[in-house]
Order: sequence, then C-alpha cells, then structure tokens
Amino acid sequence: MGLTLKAEAIVLRSIRYGEADRILHLYTRDHGRLGAIAKGARRASSKFGARLEPLMQVNLLLREGRGDLYTVTGADTVAARPGLRESAEALDAAARACDAVARLFETSESHPEVFTLLSNELNLLATVPASAGTPNVLAFRLKLLLAAGLVPQLGSCATCGEREHLTGFSAAAGGVVCSSCESASFHLDEEAYEFLVAALGKPLADTPSASPRALVTAERAIRETAEYHAQVRLRPLPRAA
Repeated sequence: MGLTLKAEAIVLRSIRYGEADRILHLYTRDHGRLGAIAKGARRASSKFGARLEPLMQVNLLLREGRGDLYTVTGADTVAARPGLRESAEALDAAARACDAVARLFETSESHPEVFTLLSNELNLLATVPASAGTPNVLAFRLKLLLAAGLVPQLGSCATCGEREHLTGFSAAAGGVVCSSCESASFHLDEEAYEFLVAALGKPLADTPSASPRALVTAERAIRETAEYHAQVRLRPLPRAA
C-alpha cells in the first residue's frame, strides 16, 4: 500500500473515466498540482462523489499509486460555493481562473500563495457574482503572473528605465517601453496602462473598470507575456467587457 497524503485542494477539472470513476485535476495548498482518481465517484452510493465536482474546495486523503495518479480515499467539503452556479458569468470566470492556474502551474511544486489567490477569487465570484467580467479575469491573471515571477514591468521602461512617455508594450523586453524604445512593441494607451497598474496593485474585489478597447489592449499584454516567458497560451476572453 502506498503512502497516504493529506491535502487541501481545489478541483480544477473532473473527467469521467471508465464506468463509474473520475479523474481529477487538483490544485493543492501544499503540494501544487496533483492528479487523482476517485473510484466509484459517479455511483449514487459514493460517499464523496458530490464533493469532487469542479470548483469545490475539499480536504482529501490521497493514497499514492503506482503511476502518476493518487487515489482518493476520503473527502470533506471545505467550501462548496453554490453561488457560482447561480450566475453564468461568475461560473465562466471561475472556470477561466481554474484553467489559468492549471496552465501556468503544472507541477507539484508548492505555491501556497497561488492556492490562496484562487480560493479568494472563487469566494469573490460566489458571493459577489456582479464582480465577474473581463476586468476581474484580467486582474486575476496579472496576479497569477506575479506569483509565477513573470509579471511585466510597469513602473519604468523595461529597456532603458525611463519613467516617462511609456507608450508601448513588449513582452520580449519584459513590460512597458518608452517612446524611444518602442520598436517591436505595440501601442499601449494611457487607459490600458492605468488599468494594468491598478489591477495589479488593488485587491480583486476592487478591480477597476475600463473601456472595452483598453481591456483588449491589457489582455494582449497579459497574453503575450504568458506566451513569451512561460510558453503558455491562456484561453481567449469574450470581447464584451
């Protein structure tokens, strides 16, 4: 029998497997991303099947198996967040948050701050569904980039250090660039720049709003940063703000 692991986890994804099992993609507080199989979880008689749906936060007992998957031997609910399923927009934002974590943090390396960030995001969306929307999704992704050590430089030109005339963005350079260094960059208007700065510095609950055009530009900056520095393609967002 393999070793038993205790883990507080958020279910990022649940996949049907075989006749009655589920394969779970988990993000844990202390063990990073893990995969597990919940045998018999789809049977009506399962003791913990309903606790292993996507977006659930649970305390798990996991038994180490022969392959990469742990086996779930126990599950207790920490947070069910039923409010997420009462708003289509909140549910979509929550799914995108889980997807971004899964793409940017693929290993079992511990990142408790990522777990806390995701838990806080899901709590916010569940209790204040009106907070869902493009600004919230982008703010969450920026904070994820910060946790991954990939946050773009916003305070000064990433090429020369100039603090004025920051009119462009270059993922290759590492962030905003000034008018003298904007070769191979795209234009970053003042509203998009101010959104990025505020979204990074403020709590998720205080994420600022911005025009659709500014949000499109901000999304491009975040997307290109993830693609260039982590080779990760984040899910595109709907164009409505």
